[in-house]
Amino acid sequence: MPSAMEGSEGGEEGEILRYEETEDNNVSPTDLSELLKEGTKESHDRAENTQFVKDFLKGRIKKELFKLATVALYFTYSALEEEMDRNKDNPVFAPLYFPLELHRREALVKDLQYFYGEDWKEKIQCSEATQHYVDRIHHVGQHEPELLVAHAYTRYMGDLSGGQVLKKVAQRALKLPSTEEGIQFYMFENISNAQQFKQLYRARMNALDLDKNTKERIVEEANRAFRFNMQVFDELDKIGRSLTEEAQDGGFPVHDGKGDIRKCPYYADKLGKAAPGCPYHAAVALAKQPLVQLILAACVAVAAGAAAWYIM
Repeated sequence: MPSAMEGSEGGEEGEILRYEETEDNNVSPTDLSELLKEGTKESHDRAENTQFVKDFLKGRIKKELFKLATVALYFTYSALEEEMDRNKDNPVFAPLYFPLELHRREALVKDLQYFYGEDWKEKIQCSEATQHYVDRIHHVGQHEPELLVAHAYTRYMGDLSGGQVLKKVAQRALKLPSTEEGIQFYMFENISNAQQFKQLYRARMNALDLDKNTKERIVEEANRAFRFNMQVFDELDKIGRSLTEEAQDGGFPVHDGKGDIRKCPYYADKLGKAAPGCPYHAAVALAKQPLVQLILAACVAVAAGAAAWYIM
């Protein structure tokens, strides 16, 4: 899920993302690309240092959590690309409309089919943090389309940069097929040279007819996009801490029996349709029934007698 993290280098403690890139001598400090780069550095650093991202880069990512991150991306890009399609002829965004090269929704559908099966739509839902992000994207696309560039920049430029590091980490850590199932999101088959494409994209951004105030608002919106991403990361991190063991494919993680079952993310609302309650709590409640306790006591007595007979 991390985005707008550009460049990378390897390290023993995991992959380290770097924001800096080769300098373009033709840019001006007042160009939108430069304003965004400088104006979002602090947000970028904070996003890079969220626990979810740090764990991901070190290869400490559970498959079930990666699947949920893919779900979040699906809802995010569905909203973003819907609004981009809506504004494809709007001069404040049209020069940045590259559906063939950039759009990720169809790639994410393939990933979800791989992880969840053909009936994937029935198995996923938009999380609370992701929904806030989606709602903001729709608001911008419909009421402030000049700010749409902030969301496109934050997502796609990161996907073409740091996202390529995450692809390798995920493939290695989750032992995904070398044929790239499950990571189609990171594959930009219609971009032969990512660096050149990013330069083209920035040049198009800088050519937009925007006044100073609008540019400042775009930078502010990009920082807002980072905050939405960080909220999604934090949400995923909390879910990750609730996973006491890796969920099996097609199954649910095991609840550890601690805390309020109503707060157990994997047994709330939608997943509750598949299982009426947490298995741990259901077993404990059943064991407290007098009849069940009597049966269990009898079983223990029989087992003890059998063991004594065997030893003799």
